[in-house]
Order: sequence, then structure tokens, then C-alpha cells
Amino acid sequence: MRVNPIMKWILSSPMHGLVSKNTMLITLKGRKSKELYNIPVNYVRDGDVFFVTSYRHRKWWRNLANSTPVTLLVQRQGLSGIGEVITDKKDVADNLMIYLKNVPKQAKYFRVSLDSDGKPNFSDVTRAAQERVVVRIQLKTS
Repeated sequence: MRVNPIMKWILSSPMHGLVSKNTMLITLKGRKSKELYNIPVNYVRDGDVFFVTSYRHRKWWRNLANSTPVTLLVQRQGLSGIGEVITDKKDVADNLMIYLKNVPKQAKYFRVSLDSDGKPNFSDVTRAAQERVVVRIQLKTS
């Protein structure tokens, strides 16, 4: 698994503010290897839920089967959560709508147009959902 070591270092350093408003480190255990992986990912936060998207052909998210415990490093703050992968294309589209309603600026990266009110075009979102998955991470409350 190829991971950007410079981004990992920045997110763990006092310089994290350069990127940590939309990038975090997720730590998860490999399903087969049981090895710990620290992966920088872009995220959108909606309360106690973090949304991460990935292309279906990537492999890292496959380690999150069956409500997997994960740790997050968000703005140098350690958080614990439960990650679940959403692969059903309709559910991906629904969650991608939430993602893009929170950060409409990201729509261009998904090739999703916005209407005059800044809301994502659902048919564009449905198309984008064909090639993506959504990782939904629910924070653990203590």
C-alpha cells in the first residue's frame, strides 16, 4: 500500500494547520496482515461523523469490513471511531450528497455540477457514485 510519507509527517507535526482542515490520518488494522496502517485521507465532518471517499479500485478501504475500530488524527487530536464502508451505489450517492452539501467546493473533483443554490446535481452525484465508495466513521462517545 503506497502512502504519502510527507503528508503523514505534516499531519503529525506542528505544521499540520497547512492541510488538516480537510486531511486527516486514519489508522486501521489490515484484515489479513494485522499490520497497522496510517493513511492520509481527505474528509468532511458532519458532527460526530466523518465522511471519506475513495475510488472502488483502491484497496485500503477493504480493511474496514464489519464496523472496524479506527483511530483518527484530526488537527493533531486523536479520536476513536467505528468505520464502515458503503459500497451500494444508491447509498454511496446518498452519502456523497451529504458530503458535497457540506463542502460544495469539492464538487469539481467529482465532476458534479451545482445548481444556482449551490446544491449538487443528483444525476452527477449518481454517476460519481459508480466509481467510488464512501467510508463513514462514527466517533465513539465516551
